[in-house]
Amino acid sequence: MNSQSGLSIRPFTISRLPRILFGKGELSKLAGEIAHYGKRALIVTGGGSFTCSEHWSELQADLDKAGISWSLIRIPGEPSPEWVDQAVSQHKNDGFDVVVGVGGGSPLDAAKAIAGLLPGGNSVMDHLEGVGHGVSYQGPSLPYIAVPTTAGTGSEMTKNAVLSSNDQGFKKSFRDERLTAQVAIIDSNLLMSCPRAQLVANAMDAFTQLLESYTSPKNNPITDGLALSGLQYFLRGFSLNEEADLKGYDYLAYASMISGICLAQTGLGAVHGIASPLGAHFPIPHGVACGTNLAKVTETNIQALQTRDPNSFALGRYALVGKMLDTRFEGDQQQHLSNLVSVLWRWTESLALPKLSHYGMTAYHVDQIVAESGGNSMKTNPIVLSDSELKNVLVSRL
Repeated sequence: MNSQSGLSIRPFTISRLPRILFGKGELSKLAGEIAHYGKRALIVTGGGSFTCSEHWSELQADLDKAGISWSLIRIPGEPSPEWVDQAVSQHKNDGFDVVVGVGGGSPLDAAKAIAGLLPGGNSVMDHLEGVGHGVSYQGPSLPYIAVPTTAGTGSEMTKNAVLSSNDQGFKKSFRDERLTAQVAIIDSNLLMSCPRAQLVANAMDAFTQLLESYTSPKNNPITDGLALSGLQYFLRGFSLNEEADLKGYDYLAYASMISGICLAQTGLGAVHGIASPLGAHFPIPHGVACGTNLAKVTETNIQALQTRDPNSFALGRYALVGKMLDTRFEGDQQQHLSNLVSVLWRWTESLALPKLSHYGMTAYHVDQIVAESGGNSMKTNPIVLSDSELKNVLVSRL
């Protein structure tokens, strides 16, 4: 068989993924999915937007009809190790058969961690990477079902539960393939009650994850195709206007789901590398931390690549995304790169994404954030950025 000259495929790994139920109205299947695992469910949700909606009353009726008993716990903000440990201690003897996370990234990550710890009842600090006790997770995890109500984090597709401690200043993951959801139900109807500010922040997170996955050195042909598909649908669904049509919600839900699949396989980049310590030290929503830095990080990456690695594959990929953002003209690579950066800056201004000082960050904090930005995400940035380049990003967004 003939092969194309110069075309090769590096070895790659695809991590386990959930069974996916995607589409409007798919929430109606949740009770039946729970019943596959037993009759007792622990439901983890957020502060109240889901339980105040008509979807909650419909789900309760479905659960009652299926003979499923349930308990509900709420996570008011980002989950901390202490909150997870308390939930596990409170419910470890309640005999649950399955854990269901319903909400944004915080409830999904909290539910993921709780499902992993309920059978053993131990502390999540045993396993938290970088700051934990270094104990290897052996499982088992209770079956976990993920139901996102926002479009951005992609947590429903990943094996890591992100936990934060503002007191100790860290944002770290409890990570293992056994924590991956058995089932993910993506129903775009759930996005319609999402507040505009949250919808925008999560959309920016989804776009960032797609862009960083596509330009990651760990990309592979499968993630390449998925990332491009996710970007195409994101651009169809994303609007700078207040109104979004029903198809737009479908497209954003799809893009978010794909971003989660891709990041789980490829890692991310400098935007997320910076976002992690920002979220650990300041009350900045994760999507805002990504969105407000995206244009400047992308501009910095492109400049660094052109200077230090002009033959990098990532420049061509950034250029292709720039072309996707404006298909009205045929330009050269430099024009498409410039277009990418200018569009991202236009989004930043049009969406009024807050600057870092809005959350209490000052120039005094810059060195600390840079020093703590060297996590897993930074390792898959397409080029190593210097401390001075990272400082310039942060200072520009104060």
